[in-house]
Amino acid sequence: MQFLVNGTLGLLLLGVSLVSARHFMHQGWPLHHANMWLVGVAAVLYLAAYAFKAWGWQRLFHEDVRPTAGALAFAGGAACVGGVALPGRFDDAVRIACVKKFPGTRAGLGTVGLSLIILGMLDNAALAPMASLAAADASSWSVRAGFLVVAAGGVAAAVVVAMVPKFGGMRRVMKYRIGRWLSEHTQCRRESIAALMLISVSWSLRGTAVFLLLNALSMKGGYILALGFVCASAASAALPIGPAGAAMQAGAGATLLALNGVPKADAIAFSVAAQAVVVVTGAAVILLVTAWQILLRFRLRRQPAVPAAAAR
Repeated sequence: MQFLVNGTLGLLLLGVSLVSARHFMHQGWPLHHANMWLVGVAAVLYLAAYAFKAWGWQRLFHEDVRPTAGALAFAGGAACVGGVALPGRFDDAVRIACVKKFPGTRAGLGTVGLSLIILGMLDNAALAPMASLAAADASSWSVRAGFLVVAAGGVAAAVVVAMVPKFGGMRRVMKYRIGRWLSEHTQCRRESIAALMLISVSWSLRGTAVFLLLNALSMKGGYILALGFVCASAASAALPIGPAGAAMQAGAGATLLALNGVPKADAIAFSVAAQAVVVVTGAAVILLVTAWQILLRFRLRRQPAVPAAAAR
């Protein structure tokens, strides 16, 4: 029943997204001039980015309580779709709730919350190289300074993640209950590095998807601008308080495009369109994971029961 409800919600959200996109396509969005093959490839890359993000997040849990990649991908898709209406950072609450409610999850609430904090830091670390490239290609000192701040924050986040296992193993820290809990639930540096690699692939796929969307609409800009667009959107989503997360990301991306010479109307239209593609793929992730879980349950029910005598 839970999967049916989630699947119905995802289907409705997907339908609303498609209807909205079709409406704006006929009302002035540049999408009706787009190369739909490139748009389709960009959507596939966004789907792959969800998968790599889920695999990276998965490495932050110990094996005995590690959620499935499907559970984490479902949580990521739900948070993305929920970002259309929820204020900034409230999507983290959606992720925690989805992981905890997903069948088979053994991780506790604190463990999921800690993994999400580390995940956010690794997101910042993965964005640091992209922000550095965008800063080198920035058209103004203000934009360059902003990207340098994002890059510096990513480096600092990487240092913190690297120090957490060492901090959790200190004798002074182990004297306290919180210190012992942190030591038991923190992954080693090898797993953190593996998670960082997977998360970096996820962000690279997002940057490539934005680059394809720019080319699909024959808009001015290269791959470095696409990476800057992703960094600006991600940085705006990190704000602790703000309007709907999707709106913040679209606004930050549009501002960056406008500062790089793209007409304001086209910059806003592209940012909203790109965000719509992200939301649609997020709803698709929900549907795919739900359909897979329903199929697994159906197969289990179809399997014949093993008699007790045969089991012995």
